[in-house]
Amino acid sequence: MALSFHPTDEQCAAVEAALLGGNLKIKAFAGAGKTSTLQLLASAFGQRRGIYLAFNRDIAAAAARKFPMHVPARTIHAQAWGAADATLRRRGSLDAEPPHVLATRLGIGAVQVRSVTNRVVELVPFETGRIVADALGRFCRSADPQPEASHIVVDEKIDGADAAQLRHWLLPFVRRLWEESATPGAHSAVTPDVVLKLWAMSAPIIDADYILFDEAQDSDGVMLSVLARQRHAQVIYVGDPYQQIYEWRGAVNAMGHIHAPECALTESFRFGPTFAALASRLLAQLGERTPLRGQDSIGSILVEDPSLAPPVDAVLCRKNVTAIWQLAAGIEAGHRPAIRMSPAEVTAFADGADQLLAGQRTFRPAAFSLFENWADAQAFARTPFGQDLLPVVQIVDELGTGYLRALAQKCAPEQHADYVISTVHRAKGLEWKRVKVANDFRFRGADGRPVPDEDELRLLYVAITRAQHVLDISAMRDELVRLVARSR
Repeated sequence: MALSFHPTDEQCAAVEAALLGGNLKIKAFAGAGKTSTLQLLASAFGQRRGIYLAFNRDIAAAAARKFPMHVPARTIHAQAWGAADATLRRRGSLDAEPPHVLATRLGIGAVQVRSVTNRVVELVPFETGRIVADALGRFCRSADPQPEASHIVVDEKIDGADAAQLRHWLLPFVRRLWEESATPGAHSAVTPDVVLKLWAMSAPIIDADYILFDEAQDSDGVMLSVLARQRHAQVIYVGDPYQQIYEWRGAVNAMGHIHAPECALTESFRFGPTFAALASRLLAQLGERTPLRGQDSIGSILVEDPSLAPPVDAVLCRKNVTAIWQLAAGIEAGHRPAIRMSPAEVTAFADGADQLLAGQRTFRPAAFSLFENWADAQAFARTPFGQDLLPVVQIVDELGTGYLRALAQKCAPEQHADYVISTVHRAKGLEWKRVKVANDFRFRGADGRPVPDEDELRLLYVAITRAQHVLDISAMRDELVRLVARSR
């Protein structure tokens, strides 16, 4: 395999460590050439049988075009699917049971709980069924032998004590659903996560001499358990522990759970020293002592003055509702923005608001669940708990749900847009020349100082490292200045 680049000292050190044999962990910061390092490894291993595994389908597809034929690239879910028998494959193609049907079949009725604002709300079968189905998925993505209460995640708007009682009540139903899913010869639908869990519990052996496991920070307990059992193969784990932003789906601090010698790729080829210095300050807040280095040859401009408003290629937001707000602002300004959301995702907010305005409960989008009417949504958006919901509430109040529906139809295709609007989660793995970061991150602190938790710091790190040449942080300048000052 011909290489079109000159390896760095860090990349050479990683190859040398891998050639010594044994498992290896490579910590690669944003833009630090992890894909090219994996190509180096495949080349150094010669004709040994390898396999490239990733969590993300798009990343696996891109890798398939870069690696030799004897190193196939696929997702770990695809690996499990390939080992499934015909019966399980048929079940995997069936439509999932709707949440309210699932709840009715399991005998789960409605239940009343208190919200964080001390209101009594009713969880109907659709909601309890959705919680049970979600808990099954979280269990399947864990290394645990059976479902536990910790796999049951309830709406953050529910009071803590009531949430604990709800988990205890629903746990037997989650375990029953797992037993139904795992029964050989059953005819009910199964999800890809169930297929992966069943494969993992069969103690599979991956037919390869070495395994390149990319984006390792996004892996979950079940994936790590499979790889830990591959005693016959050398496993190279590659990832950035600070880009682990999928806790909401049950991901673990994977890089911290991997026990193997470690190498590091700390030189980013995406941006210059200015952005690297800012990213390093955030990493310091997360306990990282090694700074991220940028390229002196890359010009990178940090924009802190909101009056400058330079043109950008991407606007990155923490929440979907902020992305919708940015879409509306862009269109009103005469721009042609694209948004990394489907029209159906945008209109779901309009549909849900219409139902609440009519005094009816709604279950989509999830942000509107637990509200009895629109007044409840308005009141919640004005509380400290509901700030994330405020942008879309303001759009509905000031412009109506018809405006939201019109927005969904006015999005430009990305290839023809002036810029793209995206959440940080959907921007992961991407890069743009000019990026603006919206100010919708959660900064906490009773004394007014920004003190985000680790999840929020990692999201910020991912956001600011998407930019190559221009990074506009003017919307959140004061918060960032105070935050990075704490790392000095």
